[in-house]
Amino acid sequence: MNRERLIEMAFAARENAYTPYSHFRVGAALLCKNGKIYTGCNIENAAYSVANCAERTALFKAVSEGEREFEAIAVVGSLEGEENRIITAPCGVCRQALYEFGGDDLLVIMAKSPKDYVERRLGDLLTLGFGPANLDK
Repeated sequence: MNRERLIEMAFAARENAYTPYSHFRVGAALLCKNGKIYTGCNIENAAYSVANCAERTALFKAVSEGEREFEAIAVVGSLEGEENRIITAPCGVCRQALYEFGGDDLLVIMAKSPKDYVERRLGDLLTLGFGPANLDK
């Protein structure tokens, strides 16, 4: 897996973010186990609860195309017109959505740049996650 390429794709996806309220743009690039990559950006709405995060946009695009197995996701974010100063991590809702398909092992790459990033497994970001195994009979 080329981490730098995945991060660059997340930066490119961030350019399409629709953020007229928070002005905080986020991009994500989700790598499927078969090598396909799906990107997403955050999309805000005047009714705030209707907004969608970049990570879930990428995930929902992939799942809607039949993908079910994922290897990694890169996430980048910053205020409009600013460089990435801090790491942007997936929110709790995104962590839960990603857990459905990635479980503990999904690699989450949170980047300031293609060469400055932090990696964590989803299980470290969402300890004791609730997933399909919790519903097995």
